[in-house]
Amino acid sequence: MTLKNITRWGAVSQAFHWTIVVLLLVVAVVGLTMGELPRTPKYFWVYTAHKSVGLTILALALLRLGWRLYAGAPPPVAGTPRLQAMIASVTHWALYALIFAMPLSGWLYDSASGLRPFRWFGLAEVPKLSPPNEGLADLANDAHETMFWVLVLLVAAHAGAALYHHIFQRDDTLRRMLPGWRARG
Repeated sequence: MTLKNITRWGAVSQAFHWTIVVLLLVVAVVGLTMGELPRTPKYFWVYTAHKSVGLTILALALLRLGWRLYAGAPPPVAGTPRLQAMIASVTHWALYALIFAMPLSGWLYDSASGLRPFRWFGLAEVPKLSPPNEGLADLANDAHETMFWVLVLLVAAHAGAALYHHIFQRDDTLRRMLPGWRARG
């Protein structure tokens, strides 16, 4: 097994991919439900956890992008139409952009809203990106929410395309990102 992405996604790329997927699911569920919580100390703990996981995703995405630039990406599965390969590439880069922009917009919202200093998982204070600014906070919050729904749509399209390839095309597109799976032979 190689770490470089030559014929399939290597172990490091897979680990980044699936770790970020799980963390995105966690942060999405928390983000969608935390507004319904009563304003108790538990609410603030959940809110801090949401922000901490978001910044963790940002850090992992930076590492993942660095790894991708180093290890490359495997070429499309043989026989993939050129237009499909182009759409897949654009979708992947749009996913990267959103995975960076989402936590940055949340961080900017937190900074501009003038909330108390935020500590990543209670361990380290996170610097503010902006002084308090209500207009900027509203803009960042709106962007955060809008990008979330765009991300949901792109993730659904991405997962749907992988399943389409696996079930109907019967090719190795999905298998190349699954740990331990081998080519169909």
